[in-house]
Amino acid sequence: MNHAQRDKVATGKGFIAALDQSGGSTPKALALYGVDESEYGNDEEMYDRIHEMRTRIIKSPSFNGDRILGAILFENTMDRQIDGTNTGDFLWEDRSVVPFLKVDKGLAEEADGAQVMKPIPGLDDLLARAVDMGIFGTKMRSVIATDTAAGVDAVVGQQFELARQILDAGLVPIIEPEVDIHSPSKGAAEALLKAGILRHLDELGDERVMLKLTLPEEDDFYRELVEHPKVLRVVALSGGYPRDDANARLSRNHGVIASFSRALTEGLSAQQSDADFDASLGATVDEIYDASIT
Repeated sequence: MNHAQRDKVATGKGFIAALDQSGGSTPKALALYGVDESEYGNDEEMYDRIHEMRTRIIKSPSFNGDRILGAILFENTMDRQIDGTNTGDFLWEDRSVVPFLKVDKGLAEEADGAQVMKPIPGLDDLLARAVDMGIFGTKMRSVIATDTAAGVDAVVGQQFELARQILDAGLVPIIEPEVDIHSPSKGAAEALLKAGILRHLDELGDERVMLKLTLPEEDDFYRELVEHPKVLRVVALSGGYPRDDANARLSRNHGVIASFSRALTEGLSAQQSDADFDASLGATVDEIYDASIT
């Protein structure tokens, strides 16, 4: 465990950048960035293009540890290098940004108003490799669509079961049970989710986990989780809210910091000059940072 990284994540001012679009979401992320599918012919070329985009973001002067605490990577990005250095090591050594790794393999079919994660074959090997490559923690996503107790319980139970496996490997898990922002029963689902998380936190030993949650309907609804001794940090996903809306909601949830993906890269383009790219990213980073330090 890197204690400097742990201290930064636990007490630092700033937010966590989510740069972890995977196979299914990469074409959309590239399209929003101005890279058409005609510009790559296969998956390897697609991952080359997305790594170029992520490298440009990470190497931008605006992307640094003064305002960004951590960055979540896709496995393919962890396995690549920036300027001859493993991406995770480059983030920490050059940018002072703590590296995390997305470990889930996507969502299972919906059952009981929720989607648990698909099985993650070879997880122990992936975690061992992540430790060797300087990764601090992990992230894994499930989705809750309705206030169905069985579905919420299944999501939270699976998340904490895998979290214990991740803790045993020496990494800090970010537990992400996303509540769909379009859910007709979003507030009620959030009440079930918070109660379930609190039950499972009480069953942990001395370990601490992180939580990545949808911005709630009721401001400061997750205050108990922010202040819980078993929670290292609570971060928020943008969940499809436009960036201005996400930032406004985030600023009203004190102690919660951002972990935005689409809202972070909104407005960036492959066609921008480096100066325009950095100016656009810098303005976004400032806005998300300001909303995260309330």
